[in-house]
Amino acid sequence: MAPRYAPNLRSRLPVVALLLEACFILLFAFFVDISEGIEDFPHIYAVFQDVHVMVFLGFGFMATFLVRYGFSSSGFSLLVAAMTVQWAILMHGFLLVPRGREMIAVNMQSLVFAEMYAASSLIAMGTMLGKINPVHLLIMALLEVTGFIVNQWLLQTLLRVQPLQSMMLLHIFGAFFGVMVSCVLYRKGIEPVHEKEKLHSKSGLFSMLGTLFLWIFWPSFNSAYLFSLHKINAQFKTVCSTYLSLAVSCVTATSISVLCSSKGKINLAHVQNCMLAGGVTVAVAISVIDQPWVAMTTGLSAALISTLSFRFIKRHMQMAFDCHDTCGVLSVHGIPGILGWCIHLIIQLTISDDFTVAVRFAVYHITILLTTVAMSLAMGTITGILLKWKIWRPPQNRKCFDDQAYWEFPHLAVHK
Repeated sequence: MAPRYAPNLRSRLPVVALLLEACFILLFAFFVDISEGIEDFPHIYAVFQDVHVMVFLGFGFMATFLVRYGFSSSGFSLLVAAMTVQWAILMHGFLLVPRGREMIAVNMQSLVFAEMYAASSLIAMGTMLGKINPVHLLIMALLEVTGFIVNQWLLQTLLRVQPLQSMMLLHIFGAFFGVMVSCVLYRKGIEPVHEKEKLHSKSGLFSMLGTLFLWIFWPSFNSAYLFSLHKINAQFKTVCSTYLSLAVSCVTATSISVLCSSKGKINLAHVQNCMLAGGVTVAVAISVIDQPWVAMTTGLSAALISTLSFRFIKRHMQMAFDCHDTCGVLSVHGIPGILGWCIHLIIQLTISDDFTVAVRFAVYHITILLTTVAMSLAMGTITGILLKWKIWRPPQNRKCFDDQAYWEFPHLAVHK
């Protein structure tokens, strides 16, 4: 007799994954080449290591908070990120790198960019964690990266947006993309809370470990793009601003969590998620924050809004809009990202002396945000419709948030 859960993966995951890998290998063979070494390799490799740990270890462990979904959270995050970086190198090379040569050059800079794109796909993945199978996740991640890079290309080509500014929109794009996919694929069987969608002391501890990795390496993540552009002074300011903002966010998230609790206790989910909001907000407003008090105020406001959103908006989104956000991505990345965009606008208007220039900049700035949100929602809708096809065999409601649907557990096997 066939294994109980075999149909979900056996006939689909190997075919889809290996077919994608074969296509990537062919594309790399004809269009990609490894560039020569650079003089500052040790320094940029250190930055790459920080981003690498953050993406593969931080996001992977942070998602392990679900009591019966630890294997899948970490394993599928690794699978998605490993597949996404390959596609991101190709898409970034085809659309965003000036083609002075026939081949796409792979170097430390392109690898750092690829992992930042992978982070965007993992952010989007957080909204659907536990509700779809790994084939869904692979397709969702590849389409998210495609949409985000196309959005970057549109912003840089049509609106002349700086590459750094367009890259740091990854938090907003990933969050709204994932939320839209969640709306399209919403299933009634998991409301109001699935019986397996809960936190355990051990799973919460591992998840907090992932959050700590993210919290520690977030300054490197925010400054990685600047380092690749050899803007050392700007990188130093970004590291300091991000660190101060994260420190204030940690204190604020803990305090607001206590105030929001009817028993006056700390909620681990609030702390491990919302303490990162300051890093997100600073990332989006990265080019205008150059004073310590501004960074600290940004971290305080980001953690305040993020914690309140995580506490109240997440549940009401499911009840009012049929949108289930497993990891609270909208509260951790989406809303703090928009807050950072607003802070960027306010600071820029404050330092402007010309009213006409200020108005034009406001219109331009808002247009960039609306374009990004519209693109993310459109791509999320298309992705959700594609993932609704029955050929992908979505898991049944009773198998959601459960590792046994996808992983072997020898100690649970029945020996005949």
